[in-house]
Amino acid sequence: MELLNTINEDTICAISTPAGVGGIAVIRVSGTDAIKFVEPSWQGANLETAKSHTVHLGKFISHEGEIIDEVVVTLFRNPKSFTGEDVIEISCHGSVWVQQQIVNALISNGCRAAKGGEFTRRAFMNGKLDLSQAEAVADVIASSSKAAHKIAIDQMRGGFSQMIGKLRDSLLHFTSLLELELDFSEEDVEFADRQKLIVQAEEVHQTLTKLANSFQTGNAIKNGFPVAIIGETNAGKSTLLNRFLHDDKALVSNIKGTTRDVIEDTITLGGILFRFIDTAGIRDTDDEIESLGIQRAYKKIEEASIILWLIDPTQATDINMLAKTILPKTEDKKIIVVINKIDITDKQLISNTVEQINRLTTNTQIAYISAKNDIKVDELEQLLINAAQADYNQNEIMVTNARHYDALHNAAKAISRAIDGLKAGISGDFIAQDIRETIHYLSEITGEITTHEVLATIFSKFCIGK
Repeated sequence: MELLNTINEDTICAISTPAGVGGIAVIRVSGTDAIKFVEPSWQGANLETAKSHTVHLGKFISHEGEIIDEVVVTLFRNPKSFTGEDVIEISCHGSVWVQQQIVNALISNGCRAAKGGEFTRRAFMNGKLDLSQAEAVADVIASSSKAAHKIAIDQMRGGFSQMIGKLRDSLLHFTSLLELELDFSEEDVEFADRQKLIVQAEEVHQTLTKLANSFQTGNAIKNGFPVAIIGETNAGKSTLLNRFLHDDKALVSNIKGTTRDVIEDTITLGGILFRFIDTAGIRDTDDEIESLGIQRAYKKIEEASIILWLIDPTQATDINMLAKTILPKTEDKKIIVVINKIDITDKQLISNTVEQINRLTTNTQIAYISAKNDIKVDELEQLLINAAQADYNQNEIMVTNARHYDALHNAAKAISRAIDGLKAGISGDFIAQDIRETIHYLSEITGEITTHEVLATIFSKFCIGK
């Protein structure tokens, strides 16, 4: 609450680069008095008369007149800045001591230390970004793969906001016609063709549903496609995980039941983040701890988007048992059957194993590898990339934010009620209420309608300096 009340009054400052020593650090200042509070410590060009978007070399000095550092100052005048206010960015050497001395001097000159996300919050409050774009700023910073970065950049540039805006405009026109009818209810005038309204509302519902349904894939792109590596004991699951990660993350042993808990790690393949999950080998066991690990393996199968079912044809594999156990949990998932240890397995044995797999399921792809000797693992990686890419069109808008998903889901339910009402021929005032509710949920996404609590929650997740 306090942050919102002071947002247009205080001039704030913060270190905007990561903590620690680096070649260069950037300290950002934003507010009405940005120039006024930098000037006392600045020796260089006159910032009061300098043009916006100009860069100046000079010295930053302490109150005792000692040189703290030789710095580069970049000036952005309002409203053509990130926050919409006067902004100065001070680039100094990356010494932690230098950074802190500059910040201390700025605070002594009258600045206030910025809170987490306060610069981006000011950009939102000053109309430089809507709320979904502001959230995308954090996603760009946190993006750990090419795919996640592209989605965040598209959202930050307003692609998602523009689609929501078009839906809102369509619904506003929709409800205005219905409410105009209410003004002329005594004359029994109908301004809106009900059949056309039904078609229009169904198109909006279809778009909302499509956006909401994209959340599962969008969330996987953002946080990593969960890939469960499953199979019997000693099939080579931990060896394969280590090969993917190029690290000895999982303990490998000839002793059955070595992996008793879930081991997870992430890696980027083909610009897509994957979250690999090595699970306990599935078998009948009296070991209580191993049984708990197997239960967790089943849970991870249900949570995964892609299943790697690893099979070692050289051991007495009960494929029928595994199929009955695994396949019912994977109806909506992509399954890749991985025949392992092909370098030490008789070709006829491999052929028999594949025939058995094909009799049990047709909804799978089959890869042939040796995880231990890194044979054809690159082909398996390509299958994983293809499986992930099949879930999304890179040119489509994807929803990655749970808050947006909830709003879209609620908006879809509201417009669905309006459609039912139109088909049932109920009064326009009831239909208009459902339309207004749909608009309300869409407005929550972009921030036309929001609360102090929502803003505080969103921007508290940002780093200080952004």
